[in-house]
Amino acid sequence: MKTTALTLLAFGILAAGCAKDPRDQDFVTKAGQGRLAEVQMGQVAATKGVTGDVKSFGQRMVSDHSKANDELKTIATKAGASLPTEPSSDQRDTLAKLDKESGADFDKAYAKAMVKDHKEDIDLFKNEASSGQNADLKAFAQKTLPTLEEHLRMAEALKSNQ
Repeated sequence: MKTTALTLLAFGILAAGCAKDPRDQDFVTKAGQGRLAEVQMGQVAATKGVTGDVKSFGQRMVSDHSKANDELKTIATKAGASLPTEPSSDQRDTLAKLDKESGADFDKAYAKAMVKDHKEDIDLFKNEASSGQNADLKAFAQKTLPTLEEHLRMAEALKSNQ
């Protein structure tokens, strides 16, 4: 009985140490899905893009979001949060649509998708930066916001040039 009580107490202490706010887990899930989607879409743009601007923006998405993915993974693991292994179903649908496009139609669709995606990312990261419960995730969101805002400006310029 004493061993069971100690085991349950130890488990309770460990579980409390790993407890995470559902809003922080939601941020990790959505941010992780977004990063995965942007890397995959960037890889497609880097190969299928017609203009040098689209190809270069795609490569920038791969580079920047791969780096952010690595950082998010480290922070999420430390916080005890689960990371997604693939983009959301909506993001996979967007990727499938992009994969079917070619030429100037691809460039236009990619730019439009990146504007939409980065607006959503900025809202998500602003929310976490202002009301996140985990200090490391909150700091990650604050640190990443300027890059996302730069990406949005770049995506809007791409869209206006199509």
